Amino acid sequence: MSLMRVTSPHAHSGQSTSRVMLQVAAATIPGVLALVVYFGPGVLINIALCIAAALGTEAAVLKLRGRPVAFYLKDYSALVTALLLGIALPPYCPWWIPVIGSVSAILLAKQLYGGIGYNPFNPAMVGYVVLLISFPVEMTRWAGAAELIQGAPGLDETFALIFGNMNVDGFTRATPLEIVRHNQSTVLAHLYEMEPVFSQGTIAGVGWEMANIGFLLGGLFLLFRRLITWHAPVAMLATLAALSVVFYDGGSSLSEGSPLLHLFSGATMLGAFFIITDPVSGCTSNKGRLIFGAGVGLLVFVIRAWGAYPDAVAFAVLLMNFAAPFIDNYTLPRTYGHKAPRKATDLEEQ
Repeated sequence: MSLMRVTSPHAHSGQSTSRVMLQVAAATIPGVLALVVYFGPGVLINIALCIAAALGTEAAVLKLRGRPVAFYLKDYSALVTALLLGIALPPYCPWWIPVIGSVSAILLAKQLYGGIGYNPFNPAMVGYVVLLISFPVEMTRWAGAAELIQGAPGLDETFALIFGNMNVDGFTRATPLEIVRHNQSTVLAHLYEMEPVFSQGTIAGVGWEMANIGFLLGGLFLLFRRLITWHAPVAMLATLAALSVVFYDGGSSLSEGSPLLHLFSGATMLGAFFIITDPVSGCTSNKGRLIFGAGVGLLVFVIRAWGAYPDAVAFAVLLMNFAAPFIDNYTLPRTYGHKAPRKATDLEEQ
């Protein structure tokens, strides 16, 4: 007996890896601008530190592996990983937080597995989780929106907060998800009136809602350009919205928050359009992407509502990364020339 290799026809999209990555980076601009406007220039410094550390780590590892450094750096995958990690970090965390996170993302989650295309886990989320578990205090000191702290820190204050010894506590505020998560005695209608982050916002907390709208616009751009498909984002957002409706209970003191809060606060839109759509660590078929996205939405709500962390996108994504090969095994589309779909583990013998 011999194994017969069946090769399907392929069509080239005309998009190179570098071109795709640059478009993904461009799509983050509306969300990044909203973060800068509401939370200050620390966001840009985080991104710059992440990019410098990620590119430096990638270049060093490629050199050690004897690979052409310039060739691989030009695919811009390390840049996008660093950009997404920098966006997710608190705006005024110490400078070494972005550096450690980026080194962990590139070294542990990407190059350790062989580089681009081989990583089973999303590198940016690996870097984020390493930081969150190792440095929980620094990773939970989120700055309040400019309206809540009498204006965002200027450049001098920003550099003092990030590189110096200036205390960041005067600029930090609880996030909308944290406020609702720890509320035990006030109905949501009164809580929204009492808390400035809600009373000065519109649907999900001042600053956070605009950042999520910005990333939603960027995600729509990616869909328009056909760089991603709608399956995983829609499945995640629909599942998250459905669960938040079921457990909303009309807004009692024990409510887990309204659907709008869950959809437009935290890292929801960033996760839906820029994280779970990673073609390497996600699922390959459209059916698989629907299951993957729904799983992320389910885990995000479960961890937000009953877990130890107010936001949960990173943990949810990594857990579903574990499940992606299993999902792929049972959701492969029908191979060209065959009448029925097959599992990935099936081998055709002749």
